[in-house]
Amino acid sequence: MPDPPSPGPGPWADTAAGRRTIHRLAHNDPVNDLALLLTPEGRALLDEVRDTAPADELAVATRLRRDHPAELVSAALGQARLRQRAAAKFTAADAGRMFFTPNGVEQSTRTSVASYRAERFKGLGVTSVADLCCGIGGDAIALGRAGIRVLAVDRDPLTAAVARANAEALGLGELIEVREADVTEVDTGGYDAVFVDPARRGGRGRIFDPEACSPPLSWAIEAARGAPHAALKVAPGIPHEAVPADAEAEWISDGGDVKEAVLWFGTGAGPVRATLLPGPRTLLGKRLPDPTVRPVGRYLYEPDGAVIRAHLVAEVAEEVGGGLVDATIAYVTADELRPTRYASAYEITDQLPFNVKKLKALLREREVGTLTVKKRGSAVEPEELRKKVKPQGPNAATVFLTRVAGAPTMLVGRPA
Repeated sequence: MPDPPSPGPGPWADTAAGRRTIHRLAHNDPVNDLALLLTPEGRALLDEVRDTAPADELAVATRLRRDHPAELVSAALGQARLRQRAAAKFTAADAGRMFFTPNGVEQSTRTSVASYRAERFKGLGVTSVADLCCGIGGDAIALGRAGIRVLAVDRDPLTAAVARANAEALGLGELIEVREADVTEVDTGGYDAVFVDPARRGGRGRIFDPEACSPPLSWAIEAARGAPHAALKVAPGIPHEAVPADAEAEWISDGGDVKEAVLWFGTGAGPVRATLLPGPRTLLGKRLPDPTVRPVGRYLYEPDGAVIRAHLVAEVAEEVGGGLVDATIAYVTADELRPTRYASAYEITDQLPFNVKKLKALLREREVGTLTVKKRGSAVEPEELRKKVKPQGPNAATVFLTRVAGAPTMLVGRPA
């Protein structure tokens, strides 16, 4: 069934501020003109081009320009393209009604992660949040849907206007106030919590120095300490030594892919946790010593990426009664199969020193045609190995390229 038509422009477009923003954007943003798309004609055109394939854009544009201004057609097709990309992060129904910028699609939080974070805020008793550096409003939307009142702030005029349009489009205008301002000048004193997502991209691409972000991490930490509760979104690669002593660090993965790290303040929780989505499944740190290194047993456990980033491999090893295959490798091995929600288990059938010819012979003998290659601590690329061994046959296997007690090793097995 097709999605319902997009709602009208909403009351914001009829306010003095809305008219000024529309006028400014209409003259300053010819590439993706939000102002034109907020008009009834623009919304109708968006519905018409919703499912346009990239290969059909030229023909569709030529046809539509007979009856619509060229800049409106270009804006609608560009927005349709962004909505199609955004469906991977947002639900298809939401993406089909929201508005996006190229940077907004790239940098916005995945809905599953934003919803989890909003529920955690709600569990802390938070009823209002100042969302600083709100972007196109993905986190504000999740907070609003959790019943939390939001002040969403961004200094970029177009980004703030998109966030406002998105709140209206999804029926959250009553809960989400969007303000175009410098976050460092906003008074957050009347809010239960602060959420800060500093911009980690500049003119030259991704920014790795937290102090080079906008705003700097040091400012965000001080803003967090001034609120009853706070969460700061940071890059998953943040060094553990950079985590403030009064913060709880949480690494979050979704479907096995690490998405972000969050520094929480005012939670009263432990220092480190890993959360796996869907779920959520949360593993809390116990400050355990590093696991011992032991010979490869019958089973191999591959901890989730969030567990590894949080340095909680020892907690998984304790849970399954295992040890490490190598002191520098995050693979856990054990003699028994024990259930764990924080790692994938494999039954190991063969252990070989790294040798492509021996692996090829073994796979031919086992008639393995479907080969999954995983690596940790190896410079060999999985696709390169797959080409060399040329798997053929009806059976499947998984090979781990790793180190065992310091030596390059291949472990062959299958999911347990």
